[in-house]
Amino acid sequence: MNYKAQILIIGNGISGVTTARQIRKKSSVPITIVSEEHSHFFSRTALMYVYMGHMPFSHTEPYEKNFWKKNNIQLIQDRVESIAVEQQQILLKEKGRVPYTKLVIASGSKPNFFGWPGEDLQAVQGFYHKADLESLEKWSEGLREAVIVGGGLIGIELAEMLHSRNIPVHFLVRESSFWNTVLPAAESAMINEEIRRNGIDLQLNTELKAILSDTTGRVRAVETTEHHNIPCQWVGLSVGVHPNIDFLKNSGIAFNRGILVNRFLETNIPNVYAVGDCAEHKTPPVKRRPVESVWYTGQLMGACLAKTLTGNPTVYAPGHWFNSAKFFNIEYQTYGWVSAQPEASREAHLLWQHPTQNNLLRLAYDPQSREFLGVNALGLRLRHESFDRWLTEKRKIQEVIDHLEEANFDPEFHHRYEPLIKKAFKKALS
Repeated sequence: MNYKAQILIIGNGISGVTTARQIRKKSSVPITIVSEEHSHFFSRTALMYVYMGHMPFSHTEPYEKNFWKKNNIQLIQDRVESIAVEQQQILLKEKGRVPYTKLVIASGSKPNFFGWPGEDLQAVQGFYHKADLESLEKWSEGLREAVIVGGGLIGIELAEMLHSRNIPVHFLVRESSFWNTVLPAAESAMINEEIRRNGIDLQLNTELKAILSDTTGRVRAVETTEHHNIPCQWVGLSVGVHPNIDFLKNSGIAFNRGILVNRFLETNIPNVYAVGDCAEHKTPPVKRRPVESVWYTGQLMGACLAKTLTGNPTVYAPGHWFNSAKFFNIEYQTYGWVSAQPEASREAHLLWQHPTQNNLLRLAYDPQSREFLGVNALGLRLRHESFDRWLTEKRKIQEVIDHLEEANFDPEFHHRYEPLIKKAFKKALS
């Protein structure tokens, strides 16, 4: 088949599809998306709920089945083997060469593997793609015990998924407390307790040494660096992800950990751009990381690049950091910047924690200027727009405390804690 693409996008995740959709709203330029994964865009963050039986896979697809036709976007399902920038072509595994005028690389991430003995055994996997969900479904039948290695968000998702099917889980975390490189001590301790309360065998200060095989080539146990053997028939590796860019070797496109881009998301090669998890910002926006593997930043990058590709060059400016997650029954939100271990001269904290329930609020502020810096919330729902506005307006910490009611987003009939929180914070500031 003779493929032609004026704008060619590699990847049909949130970054690639957002780029295509926003371009289509402003232009009729020919667009082609190349992806070896599912033929339809879906929410990766919802895969856990498919496994847990909360929804069918079709409900993870936000757009109708005729999405590609309706938006006049050509989809090619194939693997990209290499890019020839001088010829402005990509080489596909099955379908040959595809030329382009402008190329957008939105190839996402893939799970980290660190060369552990046995990591290539059967029933050892990460959890990022739809194929990983299918693999987990396959290995779950008759599964008696599972081991999860790594204490990030994917790890705790896997723990909750397996727990929902009454599969015993051993959760190996090398840090002294769950996610304590991100969460301050009180938040991390609360999550430790929640994990264990749900029957998960959380083993802190524990690292993987090797994965052991049975006679059929399937995992039968793991060995820790403390020489303890843990029997299991499945291992989930959740020790982070890295940009999926192996196909860029010898392309001339500059990369470090990810594809190096400027503030306009341009690479070192004219007419070649990168967005989402695979992009690494040479000059990151203030306080942001060079590579951010987060759903909403991928969406923001796609929308930003679409403006540039339709005649309105736009600098990527993601604004204030925010994120959310769920740790079993505890919801987590953060806005702005709250350090796990702050420097006392630069960042002070106010902490309120319910004495018997899983409710916590932490406010960070500059001890010199008293400017509000950020918030962590566990078990409390907050309004994004309130905290985003207060951060933009550089509100003082006392103003934020005085207006906490405005930021409450808990459902109707939920208990309100603002009076208790305000009383505790004002006493701490006095």
